Amino acid sequence: MEITVTSGVEATLLEEADRAHPLECCGLLLGRDATITAAQPVSNVHPDPSCHFELDPAALIAAHRAARTGGPQVIGYYHSHPNGLARPSATDQAAASGDGRVWAIVARGAVTWWRDGPQGFEALPTRVVPG
Repeated sequence: MEITVTSGVEATLLEEADRAHPLECCGLLLGRDATITAAQPVSNVHPDPSCHFELDPAALIAAHRAARTGGPQVIGYYHSHPNGLARPSATDQAAASGDGRVWAIVARGAVTWWRDGPQGFEALPTRVVPG
């Protein structure tokens, strides 16, 4: 399955990772079906944000409520690896739920896209479109 992402979303992810460095940034990927049209930055509330992330639960709940009333769907999540690689870490693997959501990981000026599947993370083919 291929996902479509706007160039503006990728730009937001890169900007957020730069802004948060040397800490991890995190947020929500919003859109419809397999198209991600917005990235919503969310506070990283993990006690050790230098190498972990935890989305602010209030922001996540608010996004799901907005989706139920016609707003964009929560397609997945993003976070950065300030000193690492743009692929799921052992910590990411341990935190994954296998729910099929999309994860974007930002590291060293690159964004990679993954599906959190029942068998673990799978790289996602991605088409970037203007926007």
